[in-house]
Amino acid sequence: MAVHVVLNQKGGVGKSTIAVNLAAVTADVLNHTDDPDANSPVAAVSVDPQGSAVWWASRIDDLPFHIVQAHDDIAGLRRLKDLSDIKHVYVDTPGWIDLNSEDETSDPLGRGPAADALRAVLDVADFVIVPMETEPLCFQPTARTIRKVLEPRGIPYLVVINNWDPRDGRTDLDETKAFVRANRWPLAHTVIRHYKVHTRASAEGTVVTEYAANRVSLQARQDFDKFALELNIGGGR
Repeated sequence: MAVHVVLNQKGGVGKSTIAVNLAAVTADVLNHTDDPDANSPVAAVSVDPQGSAVWWASRIDDLPFHIVQAHDDIAGLRRLKDLSDIKHVYVDTPGWIDLNSEDETSDPLGRGPAADALRAVLDVADFVIVPMETEPLCFQPTARTIRKVLEPRGIPYLVVINNWDPRDGRTDLDETKAFVRANRWPLAHTVIRHYKVHTRASAEGTVVTEYAANRVSLQARQDFDKFALELNIGGGR
């Protein structure tokens, strides 16, 4: 059993997209069985009160993994590691984490239901995925997430650059990589590129494993296949 939490204080960095599509590609590998009634060993859990991932999943005709909205089920979140027949869990977190900067000695997650849910999933997390985009506004929130939440807890993590558009050139990408390396944070080899098919997927009720079989869609899926493989072979278990 591996619990992966997708986390960043910065909103709009693609946490739901990463959680849902990693669950989809992982399920695509593990769901093959001679028993058509067998349950998927993959689950996505949302602790985002907005429920974006669950809304997206509700539009998918044949969801290849389990999904649950659990931002108000603290006891259930603490038992994530006890889920029977589940091998991989991907947790989607709120689009904004209001880190408490007034009292450095206190838990920076603060108080309230959202903070309690985050604490519960971090307590059982095996690994944290920290997505960031190639823009300076993402640098400081990412640093605060790592320095105030992850490093004090000693949770293994990996930064992944998400939503990079190759048409913009490599300057922003190279500057983002340099920022991550200057801070000595582990950086994923995989870069998840920007494709319109990703932004349309939630409205159309599809995941990467269901994209049309054309060149662009296959390239879009390839990034998530590569990243899932990197997580499971490169130590993000």
